[in-house]
Amino acid sequence: MRDWLRMSAGDLGRAIGRGEIDPEALTDAYLAAIAAHPLRDRIYSVVTAERARAEAAAAAARARAGQRRGPLDGVPVSWKDLFDSAGVATEAGSALLKGRVPGRDAEVLRNATAAGLVCLGKTHMSELAFSGLGLNPVTATPPCVNDADAVPGGSSSGAAASVAFGLAACGIGSDTGGSVRIPSAWNDLVGFKTTAGRVSLQGVVPLCLRFDTVGPLARSVADAALMLAALEGGRPADLRGASLAGMRFAALQTVVMDDLRSEPAAGYAMACARLREAGAVIEEIDAPEVADAMPLSPALFSGEAYGLWRDVIEADPDKMFAPIRERFRGGKTISAADYVAGWQTLDGLRAAWNARVAGYDAVLMPTAPNLPPDHARLMEDEHYYVTENLLTLRNTRVGNLLGLSAVTLPTGVPGCGLMLCGKPFQEERLLRVAMAAEAALGAS
Repeated sequence: MRDWLRMSAGDLGRAIGRGEIDPEALTDAYLAAIAAHPLRDRIYSVVTAERARAEAAAAAARARAGQRRGPLDGVPVSWKDLFDSAGVATEAGSALLKGRVPGRDAEVLRNATAAGLVCLGKTHMSELAFSGLGLNPVTATPPCVNDADAVPGGSSSGAAASVAFGLAACGIGSDTGGSVRIPSAWNDLVGFKTTAGRVSLQGVVPLCLRFDTVGPLARSVADAALMLAALEGGRPADLRGASLAGMRFAALQTVVMDDLRSEPAAGYAMACARLREAGAVIEEIDAPEVADAMPLSPALFSGEAYGLWRDVIEADPDKMFAPIRERFRGGKTISAADYVAGWQTLDGLRAAWNARVAGYDAVLMPTAPNLPPDHARLMEDEHYYVTENLLTLRNTRVGNLLGLSAVTLPTGVPGCGLMLCGKPFQEERLLRVAMAAEAALGAS
């Protein structure tokens, strides 16, 4: 049974379909592992054992009757604590929402449940999802699988930890500026950012509605594809026969290669070399529109975030971790004119980007320019906190600003990811590219 906890979600689903794994036994194995894990309370905010066992029993009955609902029917997964779950606290990592208990599941959770997935519980996260570090002294800071003294990346920090530590087959998170991809990279997982507007946000606690996205943190690209289909109630992408032969990649140089730390630089160089060995063509490109988009972030991210949360925050500001509160307050001086003008400018930059990269299968860059920062120093050194948080999210934010689909893959260097950015709303195509890249990166 211990091996079950390290199997991919897809492999677990196939084993259930063959009658080799019983969904109830599988769920019991995960629940027992969670209960026994010394860091469980830093990973899960709530364990929904009763719901999980009921869903597993139903999945087992369907499996025996030959009536499975899909390839992940009976597979246990975790949910970030900003997805509404009926009758269970959904507090988005914030004391401001303490005691918030929704009466209905988020639409993506309903879809996943209809596909037969088993809900193990809710995972800790950065406060109101507004940090890429994963540090949360208000509720809990989840662990990083590669460094016990470091933060895990955020804001889907517990989602990543649940998978990396073998306490869920997949984690479902959200990504507004990098919140799926950063914790995935720092915990050696596959993290998939969907295009804003593709996956339902109904019942998801918001941060910036025009940038918020939902996506999986998984053990493989195939799992990410299966999970996307479950979240949407659709069919998985066909990944058969994916190959790098003849693929063309753009290696972005503008902004994202600045100030790279040594380990991410080494991981990125090694990953690019392996893609070339597998038959891909990689061409370095500059894109001035990326540099032009970056200064728009305060107006567009902080402006909307503060607009959404101002009244709640200012009603009881002392309940917040000060650096997060002040990041929200950075939007206080953003005018409606600044916000509208910012979006007008960004729409033009997105069009220029799409024209520039139209001939490429994906755009490559290091997922994060740095490794996970030290937990204790972040708590003691305000300047270190601010600079590391901004650097952490710099590269991933390119995908959000430009409205792209994106995926991060482990490079083989611990804590270092390779990011592939695809075109808006072309997730299935990007998944095929990522599947081929994953095979190349896994080659010895």
